[in-house]
Amino acid sequence: MSVELFIDLGAIGQNWRDLSARHPGGPVAAVVKADAYGLGAARVAPYLHAQGCRHFFVAHLAEALLLREHLPDSMLAVLNGLWPGDAETYVEHDITPVLGSIAEIDSWAGRAPAILHVDTGMNRLGLGRAELAEMTPARRHGSWRYIMTHLVSAETPDQAVSLAQAARFAAACVQLPPAPRSLANSSGIFLGPDFASALARPGAALWGVNPTPGRPNPLRPVVTLRARIVQLRVVRVGETVGYNGTWEAPDTRRIATVSVGYADGYPRALSNHGAASFDGRVVPLVGRVSMDLTTFDVTDTTAAAGHWLELIGPHMPVDEVARRAGTNGYEILTQLGRRYSRIYNGA
Repeated sequence: MSVELFIDLGAIGQNWRDLSARHPGGPVAAVVKADAYGLGAARVAPYLHAQGCRHFFVAHLAEALLLREHLPDSMLAVLNGLWPGDAETYVEHDITPVLGSIAEIDSWAGRAPAILHVDTGMNRLGLGRAELAEMTPARRHGSWRYIMTHLVSAETPDQAVSLAQAARFAAACVQLPPAPRSLANSSGIFLGPDFASALARPGAALWGVNPTPGRPNPLRPVVTLRARIVQLRVVRVGETVGYNGTWEAPDTRRIATVSVGYADGYPRALSNHGAASFDGRVVPLVGRVSMDLTTFDVTDTTAAAGHWLELIGPHMPVDEVARRAGTNGYEILTQLGRRYSRIYNGA
């Protein structure tokens, strides 16, 4: 095997417990959409259920249907709206829709408890001010399991936007029947008691993405991606590496090639910007990331063909990989390719 993706279930469980301890007002759900952010929802969600988690969110009904049998006696909710004709499938499989428009509320017509989504500034999904005004008594008094909103920028140090959203959410809830509220996402859990609610909804924090950028990560790393050096070659001064010759050797260098590329979700944006770790030492990515291969300068190490480079892991955190690629840890995880051999440990 030339590439291995390790997923530490024990770290996921500990992260969920740590987040739960930080949110004493109510339970902490697990957002397992996008195949648990690329980690494998069919393995991760049942593990969290075994740890005591009883609230789960996905983006699409199809995702919920795949997980329903693995999550008995749990709320399993779909975030991305109710499509016409799907209501009976939700009821049949005890799946909770998140309703965010008047049309969805009317289509659901109180069939079973649902979650009501109020928009407080994201301007994607949820009832805005105009639609809140259309909430007739019949619509307001549906059976609401939770009323939720979604924070725009909970990860930023300036809380002004988040505090304004919390105030708008509280004002909106006054117009609605009493129901438990759900406010904090991963970063929102770290904003303090003003953002506590009956249910928190972390996603990326469970998988080790830092919910407090610019500060030490309070959570455990979950993912280690390592790749074996399939070939090591000597490149002379003036020679180039990779497509279009974007990197030129300043002197004699040892270049390691690994079988990982953008087809595996390893971003092309890391070309000449990324890095890996060998034996705890950072080695720079040189040249273009291609579809199936990437090259690293291992000149000042003892690396040889057959040795492993750590592409994501304790010495190369997912947030650092994301920084170098100009994106966030969410994208790095959700793009993890299907060609990786996923190895689950720590249960």
